[in-house]
Amino acid sequence: MFTAALSSGLLLPRSAPPLSVTPVRMLTEEAALTPAPGESLRVEPLVDEGALVAQGQPLLRLRASPQIVLTAPMAGRLARIELAPGRRLVQAVIFHEGEARHEYPAPAAGPEGLRALMQGAGLWRLLRSRPFGQMPRVGETPAAILVMAADTSPGAPDPMQELRGREDDFGRGMAALASLTGTLFLCGGEGLPAPPDTRRIACGRLHPQGLAGMQIHRHCPARIEAPVWDIHAGDVADLGALLVGGLLPETRLVQVSGAALRETRLVRCQPGADLRGLCRDIVKPGPHALLSGSALDGGPAQFLAPRDRQVTVRPLASGPARRHWFAAALRRAGRPLPVIPTAALDQALAGLPAAALVRALGAGDDESAIRLGALSLVEQDLALADYATAAEPPLSAQLRAILDRIEAAEVPA
Repeated sequence: MFTAALSSGLLLPRSAPPLSVTPVRMLTEEAALTPAPGESLRVEPLVDEGALVAQGQPLLRLRASPQIVLTAPMAGRLARIELAPGRRLVQAVIFHEGEARHEYPAPAAGPEGLRALMQGAGLWRLLRSRPFGQMPRVGETPAAILVMAADTSPGAPDPMQELRGREDDFGRGMAALASLTGTLFLCGGEGLPAPPDTRRIACGRLHPQGLAGMQIHRHCPARIEAPVWDIHAGDVADLGALLVGGLLPETRLVQVSGAALRETRLVRCQPGADLRGLCRDIVKPGPHALLSGSALDGGPAQFLAPRDRQVTVRPLASGPARRHWFAAALRRAGRPLPVIPTAALDQALAGLPAAALVRALGAGDDESAIRLGALSLVEQDLALADYATAAEPPLSAQLRAILDRIEAAEVPA
């Protein structure tokens, strides 16, 4: 039945050229391991700079949790490891060289063996734990895991296309994830194999229906004592392939789109691919910006972020923006600018109490924000609301400030 839960959301104007539907395999000459936006990784190198590495080989491990490693996105030579103060990872850059692949042994039986394999093969960081939107802690047990086989972000590739021909790997990965939790959800993915007790969720076609935060809030709200994980369906298929063959898949499906391109392209590239290499021959003349992620929530980057499956290339403005004294005065105000509740805001926060949540975020009211569903959300989930309201400061930044404050107060160090 077509309900309000499936019909809420917005259809964003299309600014990209038509899509070429046939994916092209493209390994860029450079690739890098980088932190996800907002992620801080204190690491120890496992390989020296200048060494040849195999695709999937462990390169770095976390200092606080040495069981968790980061692996090479492709075979090549480790050119450099850049660390910020505190040995926090900035990037580890690899130049493509050779075709070697690192093979992992079969895991020990049971959930602990699966955890050890995911943490030791670099797949653990593709899980995202809510509340707070970070990689799960080593021993964390989720109340539920949500697998996203739908994505309504503008410019995102259809996860079902990435899974075409990989149904067996996906089913194997789903069965493995089921051993880590009592409740497994699958959003979208009609016809995909899954364990019998998997709870299937229908997904609307409008944004933000295809975001994990909206589905978690609706079906399994996250709590501090009951975290909920989400993961992309393509990563679940990667887990299934690793379990049967011991090898990490070399590529993922990525869509390259944006108004600064002559064509929209689907590519199969390595994780951490060089964005310049993915779009060099299809960019229009003129200044442009490369974003890892969608036009709504993507950030300027040189390399594809760990969880991203889309690249946005947008033109830069040719002249300075026009300024008005009243707008400048509002931006200098000590309080957030008022956000007027509108139908667009209601649609952008599909299923959430929009007016009350925006008021709680602006006032910094942690208790009200928790009661209204903030613990199930991350910045990506409010990006459409920022677009619809032009809120200043952005609602997503206000949400992050509240989440950071709650985490510091409630979660032991």
